[in-house]
Amino acid sequence: MKILVATDKPFAKVAVDGIRAEVEAAGYELALLEKYTEKQQLLDAVADADALIVRSDIVDAEVIKAAKKLKIVVRAGAGYDNIDLDAATKANVCVMNTPGQNSNAVAELVFGFLVYAVRNFYNGTSGTELKGKKLGIHAYGNVGRNVARIAKGFDMQLFAYDAYCPAEVIKNDGVTPLTSVEELYASCDMISIHIPATPETKKSINASLLGKLPKGAVIVNTARKEVINEEDLINFMTSRNDIKYVTDIMPDQHAVFSEKFPERYFSTPKKMGAQTAEANINAGIAAAKQIVAFFKTGDERFRVNK
Repeated sequence: MKILVATDKPFAKVAVDGIRAEVEAAGYELALLEKYTEKQQLLDAVADADALIVRSDIVDAEVIKAAKKLKIVVRAGAGYDNIDLDAATKANVCVMNTPGQNSNAVAELVFGFLVYAVRNFYNGTSGTELKGKKLGIHAYGNVGRNVARIAKGFDMQLFAYDAYCPAEVIKNDGVTPLTSVEELYASCDMISIHIPATPETKKSINASLLGKLPKGAVIVNTARKEVINEEDLINFMTSRNDIKYVTDIMPDQHAVFSEKFPERYFSTPKKMGAQTAEANINAGIAAAKQIVAFFKTGDERFRVNK
């Protein structure tokens, strides 16, 4: 079995060493394609791969078609919208993610953003504190739960909405469950977004929802840019000069946001949520372990395609 790690943004060496240890201990071969610059390099590399580990690399129908022996793709991270699930399913390729491995890293970044925003981007003016503020957690999965855990240290009031998480689970964590996303946005001073990009959620954070935010609200998006209706957000921030938006996923209209709201908008140049040494190592090694378990025992626990 040949396991290919294809990453234009490479794993840290210690992560690669850990992946290699898992793969070779199982009797498989490890191949690396790092810092590639052309798609053809990926197409050539997957031609004889039985398994593929990627990060944010695009695995579309063309890549899957080129990988004649491919049986499994693992996205080292939580999101997997960079992988064509339909094409994978049609080719009988199992797709997995590594949920939870990056969760603490993303959650810590949320609070880096929140402090930066409420202190007016450190421009020397008087800001506010997080203590006592109402934090709304939009989706209560692995990241959302870590956000709640950290927020307790700031003595914040915690609320969450998740259409798929039982209210009792949220309540047992000391967080107040709300019954609708509209209630969440209307009730909270700060919103931390953790929904995936799906047909139902894309552009779902729109004018109707944004209009419910209270004065001085801060929106933090460490999920996906696609869940934001950018036109609506630009119009909303134009009409409401009290709203701030901070994100680690640069919007398509980054230049517009930067020009119009220089003191109320911030985006990192690249997605930064999982960019820690610990998350890098955890996700990479988890991906390798899942591939080994898939081949050895047929374990499909983290499969995301049908």
